[in-house]
Amino acid sequence: MSYELLLAGILVVALVAYSVTAGADFGGGVWDLLAFGPRARAQREMIARAVAPIWEANHVWLIFVIVVLFVCFTPVYAVIGTALHIPLTLMLFGIVLRGAAFAFRSYHYGPKQFYWDAVFAISSLVTPVALGMCVGAVASGAIDADVDGTVRSDFFSSWLAPFPVSVGAFTLIEFSFLAACYLTLEAEHEALREDFRLRAIGSGILTAVLGWLAFALAYQGAPLIFAGIAGNVMLIAGISVVALSAVGALFARKYRLAQILAISQVSLVVLGWANAQFPYLVVPDLTVHNAHASDAVMEGALAVLAIGSVVLVPSFVYLYAVFKGWRQQG
Repeated sequence: MSYELLLAGILVVALVAYSVTAGADFGGGVWDLLAFGPRARAQREMIARAVAPIWEANHVWLIFVIVVLFVCFTPVYAVIGTALHIPLTLMLFGIVLRGAAFAFRSYHYGPKQFYWDAVFAISSLVTPVALGMCVGAVASGAIDADVDGTVRSDFFSSWLAPFPVSVGAFTLIEFSFLAACYLTLEAEHEALREDFRLRAIGSGILTAVLGWLAFALAYQGAPLIFAGIAGNVMLIAGISVVALSAVGALFARKYRLAQILAISQVSLVVLGWANAQFPYLVVPDLTVHNAHASDAVMEGALAVLAIGSVVLVPSFVYLYAVFKGWRQQG
């Protein structure tokens, strides 16, 4: 396997890791905003306890993706950073404000805490929507660029079209579904577990609706993606079966199984998108083969990644084992 293909595969793995970890954190913020009823405070407190130990670490995967693009696929980094600088800036503000609000609200009680709660929740909505819109824009073919990183298209039309907007909405609901499945295992009381079970079922159904909507809009908005997914019957069947099984597990109150299936669903969606878009990194001009760095640079990057993974992967396994493994009941 060539260096560029190996690095592209590593990028996809990192995006899967970011989706199933940080995605659940963003989804937790959605449920924080939508907490209601007599247990609203208890719901918010449980979400805070679930997110607190891990939310900073999860962004390592996003930083990882950015660094690999900057070093190994520099024209792609330049094109995405230029053409999508508005949604990317919104996403960056969302991540920063979300983190700051999460920290500051722990030190404010009473009326002031409400403002930090609002910033945390709204940022949790804005960030995944902006992320999804960027993914939709990259896949749509609306970004006109040269292999040297020069962008010729405008800064709005590529991400404000119906398809990218639908991908943004789908990303938000998908992350919310994932978070609700996680939170059923975090709940220490049956009433709270039931609250999030019902939220998971509702968001799971809505995820299916928005997923099919995005797929339909891809027919005109992202023809390459539409053709790649429509021609892969196994992918469509796999995602459908996993999604239905996840909702079925929630009805049966098999919470650990529902969590595993939700993770599988998100992973299949990311992998399916990557497979449909291959070999393009930015449709239709930049591919894995024409936008990579020199062999010497890629070889050095792979060596650094190999050494770093010896520390990174066990550290994440230990982090989740300490803060999650012993608390969750299946």
